[in-house]
Amino acid sequence: MKRGGNLNRHLSSLVASLGHMDEIVIADAGLPVPDGVAVIDLAVSHGIPAFWDVVQALRSEMVIEAACFAQEADTELQGRLAAIMTDWGQDNGKVIALQTTSHDAFKARTRQAKAVIRTGECTPYCNVILVSGVAF
Repeated sequence: MKRGGNLNRHLSSLVASLGHMDEIVIADAGLPVPDGVAVIDLAVSHGIPAFWDVVQALRSEMVIEAACFAQEADTELQGRLAAIMTDWGQDNGKVIALQTTSHDAFKARTRQAKAVIRTGECTPYCNVILVSGVAF
């Protein structure tokens, strides 16, 4: 058994399988998942687990170089995402490129994701695409 950090075997396996530039999505409970894209469904009920809890669990294991979220997200949500991504990059001595796109383009881009991680989050547009980086 792992000592700490992310204890979910499916998330750990996903992170271990990622190569440079692979994409994963951390999604709210309502984001549609395209056919053929793997889903790790963590949702239990409204708000459980919270989007932010899953972000934090992945932060302990994953190096990212870019993040993308919907421009329709309210300014508070965009600010929180930007702050977390800035801190996450500093954890690895890197700058994370932040991108916004329309929600429709975001949903289309999820077709290329290795997986969508579905949370119990019920905040509109609370989704992020993470682009895997390298640890060197």
